[in-house]
Amino acid sequence: MPKSKVRKKAVYTAPADRRTPVKVKAAGPSHPFYITVMLGVMLLGLAWLVVNYIAGEKIPVMMDLGSWNFGIGFSLIIVGLLMTMRWR
Repeated sequence: MPKSKVRKKAVYTAPADRRTPVKVKAAGPSHPFYITVMLGVMLLGLAWLVVNYIAGEKIPVMMDLGSWNFGIGFSLIIVGLLMTMRWR
């Protein structure tokens, strides 16, 4: 049986008018205050959850919040974790 012919595909190159160079500013390191706030928010969320488990029944504000204490604690932790994405 004869061998089939192989077609060669042309390599795609983008048109020159669409390739405009973009200058990107070099971002410096984050301010130490940003890092302090980021870590503080995460630790505050963790402390909120720990206090809720240990003494949540003795603190009137936490008793009134009920299950919302988990939402508050985990929200603070998530906000701190989202802040880590902008940390340089």
